[in-house]
Amino acid sequence: MVERLTRLDASFLYLEEPDTPMHVGGVLILERPAGGVEALADLVEARLPLVPRYRQRVAEVPGHLADPVWVDDPDFDINYHVRRSGLPRPGTEAQLLDLVSRLTSRPLDRRRPLWEAYLVDGLSDNRVAVVTKTHPALVDGLSALDIGQVLLDVDPDAPAPHAEEWRPQRPPNGAALVWQALDEYVRRPSAVVDTVRGAVTDVRSTAARLTGVAGGLLRTARKAVMPAPNSPLNASVGRQRRVAVARAELDDLKKIRKAHGGTVNDVLLTVVTGALREWLLSRGEPVVAGTSVRALVPVSMQDEDASPGNRVSSYLVDLPVGEPNPRVRLTRLSYAMRGIALHGQSVGADSLIALTGFAPSTLHALGARAARGLSRRLFNLVVTNVPGPQLPLYASGSRMLEVFPVVPLARGQGLSIGMTSYDGRVYFGFNADRDGVGDVDVLADLVEQEVGELVETAG
Repeated sequence: MVERLTRLDASFLYLEEPDTPMHVGGVLILERPAGGVEALADLVEARLPLVPRYRQRVAEVPGHLADPVWVDDPDFDINYHVRRSGLPRPGTEAQLLDLVSRLTSRPLDRRRPLWEAYLVDGLSDNRVAVVTKTHPALVDGLSALDIGQVLLDVDPDAPAPHAEEWRPQRPPNGAALVWQALDEYVRRPSAVVDTVRGAVTDVRSTAARLTGVAGGLLRTARKAVMPAPNSPLNASVGRQRRVAVARAELDDLKKIRKAHGGTVNDVLLTVVTGALREWLLSRGEPVVAGTSVRALVPVSMQDEDASPGNRVSSYLVDLPVGEPNPRVRLTRLSYAMRGIALHGQSVGADSLIALTGFAPSTLHALGARAARGLSRRLFNLVVTNVPGPQLPLYASGSRMLEVFPVVPLARGQGLSIGMTSYDGRVYFGFNADRDGVGDVDVLADLVEQEVGELVETAG
């Protein structure tokens, strides 16, 4: 019996469009291993048994009688999924990000397992990069973000496993898939209704269903949710992307929190708010006292110093970009986030799952999914924050130095911001539509400037 995609996993496929590929990306910067990128390629191949799904592809059921199923890819080619690339030495960060932008723009091939990893040699200071692209349908749970997580060890001397011989099972033919779907309907008649409600053959119907359900949830909140403010962040999205990055020291963020209150997440939102304010002003956009930008913010429900967990909640937060004083911005955001948590005015992940029939997913993927149905109406951008380990990680004995998330864009959404903390720092990844937000590198620079200004206010 084949394994059928869950309704959540299937939704990621139904809602994907050519201009808005849904893969979640990651950029890992490592010291160059002794064996170069070939050592990393060998490690990926050896670790594949830990993620069996990465050698499976999606098979559609004829007539769309049921959701798709996972089947082994009999033509699986590791060299297609793990590709070597190089920068002219000494490779700069700008050259790397240009490559990442081009890779991010290209959708994954649905005829193959839905992931790719690019091993990039030639970075300055004897470093290499691993650029990953993973479809959200592959991942299950906050701890399994993409193939990059499988590569990493806490011990630099961890032995690499030997690659195991893999023999794929023969995929079922169309007649067998139809028969299994009919058998499921006999055993579980409600599956017919579920499939019809899922609108499996109509992307727009599925998106409308998501919008309606989530909108109904929002209408039940105690505070009425108004449409998001007009913003240059919301426009038609093309097929090309620009990726930028920024960094912050976790100790600096904690220093700001200690001086002015709130949480580290509140400080990060304040930094993003201040950067967006200056970015809007640099573009000549009108910014007055009441100007705001609404963000969908999926956050982990846990203590800041605890290990990451699977419980998440998503908040609609109005970022006060019209407020010129950074300390006042922090106070307002801390109050807003505290009030949402205390009074239940959030778009909770558990509630969304209960109403839509979806299962939990990663934080980054949760933000991307929510953006599919809501971006035109209720918010201007997605800001995700995934806490990571505060100790060094290694691949093939080489230390991972930095890690940047690349969160996908939804239709009508020109910018997404992902944040990941690791080993004493927070790393920002900005994914933007090349035409609408082509100056995203300016925004990334402003984030680092905002951190510096807030540190000064902390004395």
